[in-house]
Parts: sequence; structure tokens; C-alpha cells
Amino acid sequence: MNKSPAQPDTAPLRQDSPVAAAAPDPGLSREEVSVEVLDLAKPGFLGIGGTPARVKVTYEAPDEPEEVRVPIVEEAPAAEKADEEADSVEYTTMGAAFAENEESTAPAPADDGKAAKIKEFLTGLLERMEVEAVPQVSVDAEGNYLVELVGENLGAVIGRRGETLDAIQQLTGYTVNRGQTQRVRIRVDAEGYRSKREESLERMAGRVADKVLRYRRNMTLEPMNAYERHVVHTALQTRPDISTYSIGTEPNRRIVVAYAPGENR
Repeated sequence: MNKSPAQPDTAPLRQDSPVAAAAPDPGLSREEVSVEVLDLAKPGFLGIGGTPARVKVTYEAPDEPEEVRVPIVEEAPAAEKADEEADSVEYTTMGAAFAENEESTAPAPADDGKAAKIKEFLTGLLERMEVEAVPQVSVDAEGNYLVELVGENLGAVIGRRGETLDAIQQLTGYTVNRGQTQRVRIRVDAEGYRSKREESLERMAGRVADKVLRYRRNMTLEPMNAYERHVVHTALQTRPDISTYSIGTEPNRRIVVAYAPGENR
């Protein structure tokens, strides 16, 4: 006879249980807490000398700054709104146009003076880094240069959260545009990292927004560059009851995902 799978226990904790006594929120369900028994209860002798059970209760809660504990968040100050716009502007200068162009027109192989300069610079840089990779340069309809580093085991080129790849992109842009009256945008990628990172950021933003709505608390994300902040802003810009804005200065600039009832409705 087949047994039906056990259903998760979503009932509220019993208020007279040691688990409820240890839980910080009596509204939590049994499924939302993890219980570890440290010591079993001891009845003692004739009711004398007994000791209660000791349990350790852990639960998931948002990591949030102290100053944002109020459930209803006022609209972000004008300076913060302006900072958010600055994120978008800075992101555009670093490559926002690429996403639109990739959707409309496939990039074509580039074979001009700038493409040759890009290949020459990156080939020399990769040799000094002792990385076996070949830069393949293409150009889209808007004249933006897309560089894909082709090779194996390019983790050293990508770096932690793409920091090395971002540095290579900035150095390449500086070298190619130095002394030029008309600047061109250059995006450097390896192993499809940038598209994967965008998808990861969008999923993370969705999970954080769910927690913000659940706990009605703001959450501050880890520091991100302008490109990554733009991805998060865009991912949540139509999410009901959620608003986002940026705080801090580079390189420690962060996004605050705020609980904002009535927003985007």
C-alpha cells in the first residue's frame, strides 16, 4: 500500500512548548524553525531536582540594518532618487546599450582599426596574465564592440564576481579610446559570464523582494558596481509594494530593497 508523502507542518507553534518559548516570533510555524535538542528533560526524584529540556531553535530572518526597522517606508529622499538615476546613466556608459542591440541585431565580426587595436591589446594582456585565450571581436548595429574571450578555464580572467573581467574591460576601453575624439563602447565577456550573472542577480533580487514583503522590512544588498545595480533596479521596477534606491559611495555602493505599500500598483 503506497503511503502519501508527508505534508509540511505549517501550523503555528504551541505556545506552551519549549520551542515556542525559544522562538522570537510566536507566529512562526513548525516548518519555519529548526530545532536541536541539547538536553532532555529530567524529572528528578519525587518531583525534586528536575530540569527542563534545553533546545536550540534557529530560523531564517532577513539581515537588515538597524535604521530600517519600521514597517512602512517613506519615499526615498530626492538625493537617493538622483543616485538611482546616476546608476542607470553610469551603466549606460559601461554597456547598457548592448542588451537592446543584442535583441534586435546579431553582432557581425569586426575587421577595422579599432578591432585590430582591441585584439592587439588583449592578446598582449592575456599573455602577461599567462592565460591561453583568444579575443574574438564583433560589432553591433550601433557600433559597439563586443569581445568574447575564447579559451578554457578562464576563471582567472573573470575573477571574483567579475571584478577582473570588469578591470580588463575598463583597461581595454581606455587604451582604445585614448586620444580619440569619438569614443566607442566596448564590452568584454568570457564563458558567457555576464548573461549568467544577470540571471543570477535577477533571481537574487526576486528572493530578496519576497523576504521584504514577508517581513515588511527593508534589506540592504552587498556592494555592486553600476552595471549590477542597474540589473537589480530593472528586475524590481515593476514589483508591487517594492521600491529600490542606492546608498553609499563607490566601491561600497549598495542597493536598498524597500517595503513600499502601494508602489507600482
